[in-house]
Amino acid sequence: METLAGAELCFPHLLNTSCRKPMLPPSDAILLNILLSSVSLLTVVLNLLVIISISHYRQLHTPTNILLLSLAISDLLTGLHLPGVILNKETCWLIGDIMCTVAHLDLFTIISVSVGNMVLISVDRYVAICDPLCYPTKVTPGRVKICVFLCWGCAFLYSSLILMDHLTHPGRYNSCVGECVAVIGYTAEAVDFVFSFIVPITVIIVLYMRVFVVAVSQARAMRSHIAAVTLRVSVTAKKSERKAARTLGIVIAVFLICFSPYYCLSLEGQNTFVSASSVLVGCLFYVNSCLNPVIYAFFYPWFRKAIKHIVTLQILQPHSCEANILWKGRGEC
Repeated sequence: METLAGAELCFPHLLNTSCRKPMLPPSDAILLNILLSSVSLLTVVLNLLVIISISHYRQLHTPTNILLLSLAISDLLTGLHLPGVILNKETCWLIGDIMCTVAHLDLFTIISVSVGNMVLISVDRYVAICDPLCYPTKVTPGRVKICVFLCWGCAFLYSSLILMDHLTHPGRYNSCVGECVAVIGYTAEAVDFVFSFIVPITVIIVLYMRVFVVAVSQARAMRSHIAAVTLRVSVTAKKSERKAARTLGIVIAVFLICFSPYYCLSLEGQNTFVSASSVLVGCLFYVNSCLNPVIYAFFYPWFRKAIKHIVTLQILQPHSCEANILWKGRGEC
């Protein structure tokens, strides 16, 4: 009996402190593997296409696309995080408490970066729609790159502060050897709820309400045919900006739907486990990272054209980075 019991332990030689091996029903384990593996593969491939497209083609080096590039990188890291989730579901945590803390810090940083990217995208659309004449001078690629760099740095610093107990005492909340969990205290939970949910969501909603009001007024102006011929060119440009705002608004709406369950748990005052142990929270979070490039493919012709160039290996041709991705026609050098 001792041999049988030891076989069910993560570390059989630690009879008193070892965790038991996760025992998922075979059907559930197979279903979970297929689901998470498919989402992981699709997330990595699609976001990699976004990263290659924006990074390679010079026409796509716009401030808005730099923000989309940052979002795609965070989504790619989310997809790469999924294999670890599968292992943590079916096997014991065998690589130590320090790596457990690193894994949770990585996941928490990705969440914070995603929230920051959504705020930056909302600010970008607000300036583009509400102050289009000053947009080229206010929002430059250099300034956007600095904002993206600060977003990643602040996200890492913020996550380190939230998980300070785990960084100073790795494995503090593990009930046995072979477990990998991270628990956020009530104080840190409240701070995280305010700064990672309430404040960003308020900023996003206020900015997009303003964008919606301005977009409606511009549409009415177009229908009234008051603008002169010279102004119609400007109106056409604003129409493309409004289309981009609509697309990115859908991205943000999907983001809110997928991220809300985690913060709802915080609002209820529960100790949230910052891991993939919660099936609902974990699946929604990972699916969101997979949906973003799908939305781009559906609404952005340049993304579909870039994918065609990549799949057909046109990207390997000389001077392919100068290809005309934004307009119809070949446009290659």
